[in-house]
Amino acid sequence: MNYFNNSETEIIMDDVRIIVAIDFGTTYSGFAYVHKENPETVVINSSWPGREGISKTPTALLYDDGYKNVISWGNLALEEEPDEVSDDTEELRPRPVELFKLHISNLRKMDKPWLPPQLQYTKAIEDYLTQMRILIQETIERRWPTVRFPQQVDFVLTIPAEWPPHTTKVMRGCAFNAGLLSSLNSQQLEFTTEPEAAALHCLSVIKEHNLQPYDSFLVADCGGGTVDLTLRKLLPQNRLSEITERVGDLCGSTFVDKEFLHWLGRKVGFQALAKLKSNNYGQMQHLVQRFFCTRIKFKFSGEPSGYRTLKLNLHSYCPSLSQYVVDDFKEQMEEVGWVLKVDYDSVKEMFDPVIDRIINLIDDQLKNSSDEKCSAMFLVGGFSESPYLFRRVKETFEHQVPIIAVPALPIAAIVRGAITYGLNIDLVNDRILKWTYGIEVCRPWVSGDDINNRTSDGMYLYFYELAKRGRNAEVNQKFSGDFYPIRPDQDVISFNVYYTSKHDAKYCRDPGMRLLGVIRVRTHDTHLGLNRPIEFSLTFGKMEIKATAINKLTREIYEETTFELDL
Repeated sequence: MNYFNNSETEIIMDDVRIIVAIDFGTTYSGFAYVHKENPETVVINSSWPGREGISKTPTALLYDDGYKNVISWGNLALEEEPDEVSDDTEELRPRPVELFKLHISNLRKMDKPWLPPQLQYTKAIEDYLTQMRILIQETIERRWPTVRFPQQVDFVLTIPAEWPPHTTKVMRGCAFNAGLLSSLNSQQLEFTTEPEAAALHCLSVIKEHNLQPYDSFLVADCGGGTVDLTLRKLLPQNRLSEITERVGDLCGSTFVDKEFLHWLGRKVGFQALAKLKSNNYGQMQHLVQRFFCTRIKFKFSGEPSGYRTLKLNLHSYCPSLSQYVVDDFKEQMEEVGWVLKVDYDSVKEMFDPVIDRIINLIDDQLKNSSDEKCSAMFLVGGFSESPYLFRRVKETFEHQVPIIAVPALPIAAIVRGAITYGLNIDLVNDRILKWTYGIEVCRPWVSGDDINNRTSDGMYLYFYELAKRGRNAEVNQKFSGDFYPIRPDQDVISFNVYYTSKHDAKYCRDPGMRLLGVIRVRTHDTHLGLNRPIEFSLTFGKMEIKATAINKLTREIYEETTFELDL
């Protein structure tokens, strides 16, 4: 079966005391928590192994030699200082595992980040969430010793907007295996998208900008890996309506880091850079974080007069690199004493391809909402604090959007918004469907039918649409149809539910179609022959989908399930 039901005994929901939001990010992760009796006091965790006073820690793991057991995580997993460990020891040290979240995405296999062959990406996610769970549990038990963990804790997990529907299944399974949930099907866990959480956080600042009910605002969550956008309308009582289909792309700040390394590769040779990454990963981390990010990326404004050309001494930041540089590259580097000048034009070329993609995302969202005037745009996420990104966005859109702002603490916007969602899910009034959903049904032949879809008894299979992509669906809105058995004596009726990114589809075997799940209904009224209508419906309540089959004559509910998605 490709679904699960919620029949397991759950803890009484009124007994839940604590809400924990987890922002499991591509490059950095964080969590926040609040007691339901004191909802105004949201605490963003700022105490991490190896680092204090920051709201996030790197999404990174360091394993033992066999990549079975976690040695350290977060900041401790990344050796940034080249003199913290000898070269010989460093080469024996396993390479930290990073960016493993991207393996859920629709990236081509060749574009997905490195993972050791013996480590599945789901295992890495489970291991990371396990470390988070240990820290969360210690934190909760220290503050509220009488709270039972995890039974009296609700969790909200954020996911990127553009990722495939099976993301919730992957994350639910990993959260359960990490010990965050009492059972796999637990109602303790809710999902919200990263831009939706960001929009909910922005509810706390709309009064500062004098936004009124029925005003629209755009939120761009610019993180390390992904950039997610949502355009929302403010409704009375601070509820939110989604105006356009939420979108996202892989164009976060780490892609600027990649452009910097590409620039360096052209100077020293890409093979040399690959060997440094493979054999001396800590030195590469030190180069990117301590030199590029700290001295350039975080400060670059795009103003030529405000930029001072910097000298990069490769011997200081990555002393092992020189042994891998060969041929003409080595000769050229020796001529300049292994010192490179990083000028304004070079840095601008590192930023522009990434920021151009963000500009295009925003532009598309505004064009898709041409009937709605966008009153404000809020940039959140770590990358939103880039002076150059803000400048480019403001220069491009200031004549279309009167207010363009970065709220306070933008790096914590997602986790704070997720807490808001956990406290009051009803703040989300509706969402735009990102997929077209329907079921596979049989009917007699009609002109134009593809013979490849004919069944053994001469019927034809086709896709019956229940809900179309781009449709505005209110929370808990039901999309249904009436269906009949194809044989008088049929006592088992299967509903095969499919989804596609296309707005229109004819057959379930069309390219891009994926099976969402299967419901098999056993009936006991075969004496009625074909006159046995069954109402089948999909309800888009939250981030997961509920399917229901009801006998129209007796009103008997045959099945009520929440789908897990096939991978």
